[in-house]
Amino acid sequence: MVSTVLVPIDDSERSSEALEYAFEVHPDATVTALHVVDPRKFYAATGIEGSIATDYERIRENYEQQAQQLLEEARETAAERGVELETEWVTGAVARSIVNYATDHDVDGIVMGSHGRSGASRILLGSVAEAVTRRSPVPVTIVR
Repeated sequence: MVSTVLVPIDDSERSSEALEYAFEVHPDATVTALHVVDPRKFYAATGIEGSIATDYERIRENYEQQAQQLLEEARETAAERGVELETEWVTGAVARSIVNYATDHDVDGIVMGSHGRSGASRILLGSVAEAVTRRSPVPVTIVR
């Protein structure tokens, strides 16, 4: 029996569908929505001009605010359905952070969305869902 479910979320429709799926399929489980803030985005967005440290801090704060907003929206979705939702956000490499969270918090399963990439775009861009599925210590359900 699944008693704890981890749902990694971002601002995609697929992650919203994964959250809905977790609520429907695991109505008695404790569901945790996890958002991972990828620090590589901070560095990519800072550029060379201006104070890199100031830009970095401003960009980091912006991503953290976006994470909080995303998790608030997930809590509102859960409240509309009459279910409780735990929320967390962490900073790190996305796939690794999801797997580490699942391991560290003894979750029974992961439900996550897939962006549905295939062919060359999947090879070039990689796939978080694929990486999590390969490395996860627990079953992973991919919602497409």
